[in-house]
Amino acid sequence: MSTLPKHDWQPSRPAPQTQGLNRPMAWIGVMLLALLVAVGLARWSGLDPRTPDAAVQWQRDLQFTDLPSGDIAVLDASTGQAVAQFSGEQGFLRSTLRALARERQRSSLGKEAPFLLIGRTDGRLTLQDPSTGQRIDLESFGPSNAAVFASLRLAGTDNAALKSAP
Repeated sequence: MSTLPKHDWQPSRPAPQTQGLNRPMAWIGVMLLALLVAVGLARWSGLDPRTPDAAVQWQRDLQFTDLPSGDIAVLDASTGQAVAQFSGEQGFLRSTLRALARERQRSSLGKEAPFLLIGRTDGRLTLQDPSTGQRIDLESFGPSNAAVFASLRLAGTDNAALKSAP
């Protein structure tokens, strides 16, 4: 005879088997796969997502030289005249020039060729290295950083002296 009390319990049912992912997760997976396929087809077909460049409004050939004092001298490439000098850290200017110089070094090119500072009709600025084909769209880095290069448009010319006259 058993001394344990009787219980009204039933044997537990086995847990239902999950059928993989639930329906919302499956739809998210399908959408991500469709997105990847669409991007892959667009890239494979040669679609260029960039906005086409506006016409060139002005252009200036400039050479940048490191001075022994650590400053950066900016020369007009056509006249050889010094048009500006940057002293201090000048982080954006230095990093931009360093990126273009690195590409020249990879291609085993010298430092003699000038860079092109290009102003476009839509107000955008581009610094381009014609020897390597590299370019940096300066407006992408904000107006204060682009202004560093925009100041070089008329620097050292007679027009700059006229603009600063009272």
